Amino acid sequence: MMSPIAADIEAVNMVIRRQLHSEVPLVNQIAEYIISAGGKRLRPILVLLMAQAYGYSGNKHHELAAVIEFIHTATLLHDDVVDESSLRRGRQTANALFGNAASVLVGDFLYSRAFQMMIAVDNPRVMQIVADATNLIAEGEVLQLQNMHNPDVSEDSYLRVIRSKTAKLFEAAAQLGVLIVGAHDDVIEAAGEYGRSLGIAFQLIDDVLDYSGNATDIGKNVGDDLREGKPTLPLIYLMENGTPEQKALVRRCIKNGDEQHFNEILDAITSSGALDYTRREAEKVAKRAATAIAALPNSRFRDSLLQLSAFAVDRNH
Repeated sequence: MMSPIAADIEAVNMVIRRQLHSEVPLVNQIAEYIISAGGKRLRPILVLLMAQAYGYSGNKHHELAAVIEFIHTATLLHDDVVDESSLRRGRQTANALFGNAASVLVGDFLYSRAFQMMIAVDNPRVMQIVADATNLIAEGEVLQLQNMHNPDVSEDSYLRVIRSKTAKLFEAAAQLGVLIVGAHDDVIEAAGEYGRSLGIAFQLIDDVLDYSGNATDIGKNVGDDLREGKPTLPLIYLMENGTPEQKALVRRCIKNGDEQHFNEILDAITSSGALDYTRREAEKVAKRAATAIAALPNSRFRDSLLQLSAFAVDRNH
């Protein structure tokens, strides 16, 4: 899937290493720690694939892919502090290792470095897309915070959080890839629809894996969402369709962040069809992503984008 852009990915990694440099050793240490943890690098990959699908021949897509990765990494640093997470990508989180204050401040460093890099690209539309995205992501974070330990969150409300907190950066990444080619607004919108739908699909499958995966595969503790009191789609479905006893159990667990009843909750969401429902919803939006790029000219890069939309729902991590 990534082979057509292998050289581009290496170039982006070089940009990331160069731009991570700081005169403050702790900044270097924490930034290196979180970046070197790897991950799928899906968002920068979207920038690269979209740009190449439209025949881009410059190198600004490398800079913009690194910008997107820095913004994503900054949100991870902040998220883990807010969620009090201890494991990400199979390793200790930065906040668990270096402390909350240092993690938040290095997240700020990555945000500001990303905006410095965008200035160098010298394209006001790039600045607009990324600024709008980061602002909406912040709103999504606050919405999610409001929803924590609230068993009455609706499916619509939860999907709004996903669109803001997760899908918006996917959308921005895809749009940047075609923007630097000089694409028309309708093409930029179609790319954004692809990215937005892809991001929703990935998040919904993450919701499934939090109850059906294992810590080694998913790189975090299974049941984290329940421990944090997050009403994700499987729990919301169970609240709406489960037995009175199941609803009472879910309500109590969401309110208290109670992971002691994880096995009971898992049995309930499995028997109720909640995981199957969530997976079907993910498949719907993944198909929407594929449809959005139907007008793309045939190429290896288009094939990779289509494969990526399929991978979004067919994975175990």
